Amino acid sequence: MSHKRLWAWITLMAVAAMILAACGQQQQAQPTTAPAEPATAAPAPTAAPQPTDAPAQPTAEPAPTTPPAAQQGGKLTILYWQAVTTLNPHLATGTKDFDGATVILEPLARYNEKDELVPFLAAEIPTIENGGVAADGTSVTWKIKPGIKWSDGTDFTIDDIIFTWQYCADPATACTTKAAFDPIANIEKIDDTTLKITWKEPTADPYIAFVGPFGMILQQKQFGNCIGAAASTSAECQAANLAPIGTNAWKLREFRPGDTVIYERNPFFRDADKVFFDEVEIKGGGDATSAARAVCETGEVDFAWNLQIPKAVLEPILASGKCDAIAGGSFGVERIVVNFANPDPALGDKRSEPDQPHPFLTDPAVRRAISLAIDRKAIAEQLYGPTGEPTCNVLVVPAAVNSPNTKCDRDVAEANRILDEAGWVRNGPVREKNGVKLIVSFQTSINTLRQSTQAIIKSNLAEIGIQVNVKAIDAAVFFGGDPGNPDTLNKFYADLQMYTNGPNSADPQQYLQGWICAEVASSANQWSGSNDGRYCNPEYDALFEQLKTELNLERRAQLAIQMNDLLVNDGAVIPLINRRTPNAKLKNLEGPTFNTFDSSIWNIATWRRVP
Repeated sequence: MSHKRLWAWITLMAVAAMILAACGQQQQAQPTTAPAEPATAAPAPTAAPQPTDAPAQPTAEPAPTTPPAAQQGGKLTILYWQAVTTLNPHLATGTKDFDGATVILEPLARYNEKDELVPFLAAEIPTIENGGVAADGTSVTWKIKPGIKWSDGTDFTIDDIIFTWQYCADPATACTTKAAFDPIANIEKIDDTTLKITWKEPTADPYIAFVGPFGMILQQKQFGNCIGAAASTSAECQAANLAPIGTNAWKLREFRPGDTVIYERNPFFRDADKVFFDEVEIKGGGDATSAARAVCETGEVDFAWNLQIPKAVLEPILASGKCDAIAGGSFGVERIVVNFANPDPALGDKRSEPDQPHPFLTDPAVRRAISLAIDRKAIAEQLYGPTGEPTCNVLVVPAAVNSPNTKCDRDVAEANRILDEAGWVRNGPVREKNGVKLIVSFQTSINTLRQSTQAIIKSNLAEIGIQVNVKAIDAAVFFGGDPGNPDTLNKFYADLQMYTNGPNSADPQQYLQGWICAEVASSANQWSGSNDGRYCNPEYDALFEQLKTELNLERRAQLAIQMNDLLVNDGAVIPLINRRTPNAKLKNLEGPTFNTFDSSIWNIATWRRVP
């Protein structure tokens, strides 16, 4: 494969994602025709629960006045309705924790709003053209900016980068970002500002490590004693996890996990004179609706993340005229994850362990019936509106890997037929087989839109003889990384669970690694594996092995589509909505952008208040 074709893969992925973002709402899923039902009428559209929080009415704007010129300094206030619980991104599971760490820590490079890589700690983006990427895909050479300091005044070095790899390469550390470091065979220090990463095997994605939210670099001096089990058990390491020393524009002043993080200026930041705000505060808790109102109606905060709110409530809030909505491409796919392990509390310490097969979700007929019964159209139209569209795929970006093969039209008659044929008998409201009843526990985070979605799905599944018991968990807990907490999504002590995520790179390899057998979450890896559904399929693993070594662009895209199709058709995951969820900012805040593959606050050091 020529060097131009290797680099073209990354370009293709980025351009495809830009096309998807530009299409926005025009790229609606196309309806397909369901089989005729000669004896059964089509089910009526599912009624969505009415929001309990009535939309606020827009108020008249005061007469415009000439604002004073914005003065550098002051506080930037950010509201996340999912509160930050750790500042070590390599032990994090929720976006809110990666974002909390982003204010302090940095990777070598990040993706911008155009899905282009831009250097952060790196002096430039390595390419085949500038000699940074090996033409045969075996290595990448990075150059870092000279003179970078940690916030304690010590020098940032190549050794810190090598250490971060060693920290996460040790399975006992239980890094949730381990997939970003697995491909590395060795890191060699060439000189004080140059390092060479050699891959275990040729890779088409030279930016899989040390880029984006999974690539943030830890200080060896602070975390040197934290490799292995000590990362989450020793008092020294737990303290470091809550107060990392970083290289970004701010350093930690105060952290109340599950509540508030306050940051102050890092005087050793390389561009300190260009940083506008003296202080940053990330407030956590509440709900998405109150977060939206705090920006768009009361102006109490500057920026609110993830306005996952029913359209009937969101639209009038955004129409207030006091804020700007920030949206673009995909925010990620809201999906249902199926637990292939048994979460029965009676199992004690063996609960949800991968060697305890689920009593009925291991039956492909049950998984298929659940997917067929769900009314994605009702969820999209009645709840999400312009902020989401139905999808059958779990991998939707870049556009080049958005599969055209999957179908997910609602078909209750077919779902019932499949269950009948599989021997699940319906003598009453709940089907059963060999004494096992189809009663499922269904969990997600506390959020009005998610609880409304749960209600629709509960009604849908009742039509096919499956009883659903719903559970809502505080978002800071559900998306938390505490291995001792029973309600985290990685513990998954339920039958079904719902949340959103998506790729953090224009190349899908790292994302698709989340369903291989080796990534199954269990007590053995402190529940840090990215495969929370405990799905394990040798056919899928074989496709992933091919993807890792495939350099041909077209074949690589085909493999990604095959893997998506296998996950969807096998019922490992049930995609629901391709989200277009906006963030919101005050009109006088300049800098925030939509970002498909990176953090919503990826460029926070450049944010500023304007007149």
